[in-house]
Amino acid sequence: MAKISTSTDQFEYLNEVSLIGRLSGVPIEKDLPSGDKVVELRVIIGRPKNSKIKSKVSVDTIDVAIWGAKNRKTALKFDEHSWIEVKGAIRRRFWHSPSGLASRWQVEASEIYAI
Repeated sequence: MAKISTSTDQFEYLNEVSLIGRLSGVPIEKDLPSGDKVVELRVIIGRPKNSKIKSKVSVDTIDVAIWGAKNRKTALKFDEHSWIEVKGAIRRRFWHSPSGLASRWQVEASEIYAI
C-alpha cells in the first residue's frame, strides 16, 4: 500500500507484485547477446468470478523474467502446469527487432517458489 505523507500530501512510489498461479508451459532459459542469462515463463492467473467487470475471459497470462542465478535454477526445475508463487516488480523491456524497436511488460521476479 502506498504511504501518504500528511504534511505534503505526496505519495511514495511502489512497484511490488505477488502472483500465485500455474505455469502455461515449461520455463525457457535464454542466452542474451550481452552474455546475460534469463529464464522466461508464463503464469496463468484466474480472474475472480465475483468481479464487477463482465468479461468472457476467465484467466490472464503474465510473462515473468527471472535473472538471478539461484532463482533461474529453481525455475528450471518446474514442470509444465506447476503451481508457483512469484514476487517481484513490473518492468518494461526494450530491444531491437528486425522491424525496429520492440518492448513488452513483464514481472521481474525477485523470489519464486513451487507451492
